[in-house]
Amino acid sequence: VQLVESGGGLVQAGGSLRLSCAASGRTFSSFVMGWFRQAPGKEREFVATISRSSASTYYADSVKGRYTISRDDAKNTVYLQMNSLKPEDTAVYSCAAALVWAQPMHVSSRYRYWGQGTQVTVSS
Repeated sequence: VQLVESGGGLVQAGGSLRLSCAASGRTFSSFVMGWFRQAPGKEREFVATISRSSASTYYADSVKGRYTISRDDAKNTVYLQMNSLKPEDTAVYSCAAALVWAQPMHVSSRYRYWGQGTQVTVSS
């Protein structure tokens, strides 16, 4: 499975960005999809996850109410809509695919496949 992120960039605080992650290889609809981020000098942290058929979503407290994860199985793509961005949201954002929806889904070891990441920079 290959995962390729796009949509990152530079945005002012309060602005919005939409990240995309396109998957190829195995049947996309069978995967649980997630987004993680890593800021310079910090550990990777969970952002959001979405189950098969979009039945369930789960967000980190730091992004709840500002970010929305969604998926389009016909396009083999998962999205992350990011609104009301803050400078502390600056990080490399990576998408990931897991085979099973089983808590805790915020743990990176649940995910088998990873993209290379896309940089998001929020200026103050």
